[in-house]
Amino acid sequence: MDNEKNNESIITFMFVLGGALAYLLTGVLLEIAAGTFGAVARIRNIPAVQHGLPVAVGIALFTYLFMSKRIHAWADECVVEVRKVVWPSRKDTVAMTTVCCVMVVIAGIGFGLFDFFSSQLIKIFVN
Repeated sequence: MDNEKNNESIITFMFVLGGALAYLLTGVLLEIAAGTFGAVARIRNIPAVQHGLPVAVGIALFTYLFMSKRIHAWADECVVEVRKVVWPSRKDTVAMTTVCCVMVVIAGIGFGLFDFFSSQLIKIFVN
């Protein structure tokens, strides 16, 4: 029961984040459209549209996500599956990051040498 309540709080938090993202996205899109179209700029200058529309879109998305049974079930399944993931230890993460960084350096040196020698070869053929 405690795990289900914890899942529910995580899901609600994610829905709130989705609503906040919709709020921010609507505000940015409205600002971009106002810079492009004069009619949108005139409408955007109305304070109820400038501030109210993004808030309304964010609340509407949160309400839709929260009230939809299918989305709620899907989000619950996602949380349950993420809880099953076995995360690597700090030691494993540091080791894998080190190997990745070393391989990037080695590949960079190899591509740099190939580029240098191929450019020298092309200069010989051109001249």
